[in-house]
Amino acid sequence: MNSVIDITGLHKRYGRRTAVHSLDMHVKPGTVYGLIGPNGAGKTTTLRTLVDVIRPTSGAVRVLGEDPRHGGARLRRRIGYVPGELRLEGRITGHRMLSFYAGVSGPVARGYTAELAERLGVDLSRPVRSLSKGNKQKLGLIQAFMHRPELLILDEPTSGLDPLVQRVFLTMVREARDAGQTVLLSSHVLSEIQQTADEVAVLANGRIVADGDVSSLRLGSVRRVRAGIEQADAAQARAVLENVPGVEGLELTASDGAVRLSATVEGGIDPLVKALARFTVQDLTIEEPDLEESVLRLYGNETTTRSHEDEGDAR
Repeated sequence: MNSVIDITGLHKRYGRRTAVHSLDMHVKPGTVYGLIGPNGAGKTTTLRTLVDVIRPTSGAVRVLGEDPRHGGARLRRRIGYVPGELRLEGRITGHRMLSFYAGVSGPVARGYTAELAERLGVDLSRPVRSLSKGNKQKLGLIQAFMHRPELLILDEPTSGLDPLVQRVFLTMVREARDAGQTVLLSSHVLSEIQQTADEVAVLANGRIVADGDVSSLRLGSVRRVRAGIEQADAAQARAVLENVPGVEGLELTASDGAVRLSATVEGGIDPLVKALARFTVQDLTIEEPDLEESVLRLYGNETTTRSHEDEGDAR
């Protein structure tokens, strides 16, 4: 098998709206493939097609060598799936729910469900309906991982999880890859993809606008910077900072003898850090912008043009 997932010319329309447009995607065995993009980009539609929750308007889809429309329960047992909108309710306990899923998905090694529950920090003795959103999400992750499927399809899997549990989840993904499993991870959180993915596709307006390894896509080259500096007024700070290479959207606010600054930096951060070193820096925060901002900054012209083309097609 050359690819675990083969998508060729996938097209999905809902009435006059095109959700996915002529999408091609190929996922190699034993890799983590990241599918990223802003909300409404078509990620969930693509993933639902892979597990036959929805069917394409046109195009070809093969998962583990089979067409999802004909693979049935046999194919589904080879897949672990976390939907983007996970809804778990009922009076039964987490134990009983997972036992039911184990009967559907296939053999689960003795003690492995309890091991996953301990790692994720969820009490399986409690009724499912009494659990918080985050703990329900943990149940969803357990049911996807517990039978060690050949393929994991995870749609926004860390929704509702606290940062410590997110870290555990990312470790689980890396362990799955090391064990030879394939992972398709959809997310709008750039850091999740940067830490785990071997390859990534950027989806916008239902099209893949870029793909490759994370570093080649330069998604981490845009940062947001906030700082407080002493012994300076706003005019002096602006004179020093506004011409620093890569700095855009510089905003300065004077308050109580100090200046607060906010800016976006594209490319290397070193020139700005050296410029700030002329002042007494009270605090400095450097963070990545949200994924939508990254996509629009780096691929905005392409996505905007194609969006207008699609609107023309729909008229």
